[in-house]
Amino acid sequence: MNLESIKAVKQLLSQPQKIVIVPHKNPDGDAIGSTLALWHYLTDRGQEAVVIAPNDYPKFLKWMPGNENILNFERENGQAKEKIAEATVVFTLDFNHLGRIGQMQSVLEDLAVPFVMIDHHQAPSDYAEIMYSDVSMSSTCEMVYNFIEFLGDTDKISLEIANCLYTGIMTDTGSFKFRSTTGRTHRIVADLIDKGAENTQIHHRVYDTNTPGRLHLLGCALKNMVILDQYRTAYITLSQEELDAHKYQKGDTEGFVNYGLTLEGIIFAVIFIENKEEGIVKISFRSIGDFSVNEFARAHFEGGGHNNAAGGKSDRSLKETALFFESLLVNYKEQLTA
Repeated sequence: MNLESIKAVKQLLSQPQKIVIVPHKNPDGDAIGSTLALWHYLTDRGQEAVVIAPNDYPKFLKWMPGNENILNFERENGQAKEKIAEATVVFTLDFNHLGRIGQMQSVLEDLAVPFVMIDHHQAPSDYAEIMYSDVSMSSTCEMVYNFIEFLGDTDKISLEIANCLYTGIMTDTGSFKFRSTTGRTHRIVADLIDKGAENTQIHHRVYDTNTPGRLHLLGCALKNMVILDQYRTAYITLSQEELDAHKYQKGDTEGFVNYGLTLEGIIFAVIFIENKEEGIVKISFRSIGDFSVNEFARAHFEGGGHNNAAGGKSDRSLKETALFFESLLVNYKEQLTA
């Protein structure tokens, strides 16, 4: 974050504001952790703030302090729109294009107030007056820690803020194993633990709350895995019928895509999940090394994200999507087998 942006934020926050904080649609641990951490920080400073999520998110994130104050735009539409209409500042976290917030997009696009973006994804759009965008960061939660530090307030990081930030950093780094995890990341995490972050309990709350249905669905996903050794690629398909048979709940497929990368020699892993309600196939891409799934997702599946983790979608059927995906790999064989 440059000096000009820091000064602009300080000027904004020097006055009482009505602040709306927004994560992306289908928010994950980093999105909820960063927005709640910022909410705690701003309200502790005496600002009036509210987090409005575009839609619901997994149960394993709902233990975080302040969760009960989040408004769900889909479920609490009237109240959420009132808060947005009253807003004098909007913070958007963990996304960099308003197309990532679903039905909230048109509402925010009509809002004539300053926007502040904090995000670590590639190719940001220019809707925000103040942008803190850094693709080298492990997570938006790491950036929120830096944001608080830029404002000279790390001593004001409470237990609640520490727990939220730790959660987002832990989940977005794959429990600190992804390449974006740096020495700085670990030093921040160490400080959060010193400030009270309950690291063992957080790991348990996020990763050790499986239902029998989720584990059975994982078994189904692994059984469906297709391994394409010639492309060092593995992919999983899950149909709507399979999701329904295992009583799918939001968040149940979180992390499934990573199992492909545990196979020796595999560097590209994908999961295709049918969503009959939206009429699309949702896709998650993961890679190891230099193969950019961000570029792959942008080129073929209306998506994007990071070099080693991205998302996308397809309007084709589940079977047609998988076949189309396979047909693309021949064009990437040299990159995948180098």
